[in-house]
Amino acid sequence: MTDTGRNPGTPLAPDWFDTVAVNTPAAERRAASLTARRTVKKEWQAAWLVNAIRCIDLTTLAGDDTPARVQRLCAKARQPLAPHILQGLGLEALTTGAVCVYPTMVAPAVKALEGSGIPVASVATGFPAGLMPLPLRLAEIRYAVDQGAAEIDIVISRAHVLSGDWQALYDETAAMREACGDAHMKAILATGELKTLRNVYKASMVAMQAGADFIKTSTGKEPVNATLPVSLVMVRALRDYGARTGARVGFKPAGGMRTAKDAIAWQVLMKEEMGNDWLQPDLFRLGASSMLADIERQLDHHVTGRYAASHRHALA
Repeated sequence: MTDTGRNPGTPLAPDWFDTVAVNTPAAERRAASLTARRTVKKEWQAAWLVNAIRCIDLTTLAGDDTPARVQRLCAKARQPLAPHILQGLGLEALTTGAVCVYPTMVAPAVKALEGSGIPVASVATGFPAGLMPLPLRLAEIRYAVDQGAAEIDIVISRAHVLSGDWQALYDETAAMREACGDAHMKAILATGELKTLRNVYKASMVAMQAGADFIKTSTGKEPVNATLPVSLVMVRALRDYGARTGARVGFKPAGGMRTAKDAIAWQVLMKEEMGNDWLQPDLFRLGASSMLADIERQLDHHVTGRYAASHRHALA
């Protein structure tokens, strides 16, 4: 990411979202229609899948992460497709959008990606629950940035949303944005724990008012992660925010997406709702590492006419 066009945020403005109502059945119908009315095949499907790779935040957030595992993941980020697939597609080079790790793994990732142009993202602020004192959450952000993270994925306090304490949510998120410094901030809303689509819209708007450069659906650790109806509501929120402020905020669905079909579905959502600009990695990311293996398998089939066994496209 570059520093051009960052979201500067605004003062908290509850009147932008207080009276918003979300028609849940209509949102569900609209989300279902996106995949029902649009199909892409053959070389066009291949092009959409290649674009999805460019937008993937290749991620490892496991308790047994080691520098060696992170190095292997970074090697995959540098070369996400097997050479014969890349050659068959007529591409010289391709990388993922970023590599996302825990703060303690940022330094090994930065070293492994040196010279590649691939940014390192780090989760922070007591990921995934965010239930740590604010000074510790801010300290974790600063640590990750000091280690070389160019992007920080923070988690909001769900309790502030559920109690309607928008001022507290705004103040915390703004403090996190300040702690990020030059690093871009993605605000994870953990939508599966926000109960209603109205809450999703409101939390999205507050996060953007507080200066989030991206809004992100999930940590990947909730019972329900990214869904198309939730994503639709968040995208409508960032569209409304952009119409009011002129700021361009990015979107990152994460968790629950595993297939090449999912990769296309979320890109169709962005194209239909936001236009082609939001099909670029500076405004759209996919937080779904397991999806890459299926994308590579589908592209292998496109190039060779044969499906490879899944184990031939391991992530790391």
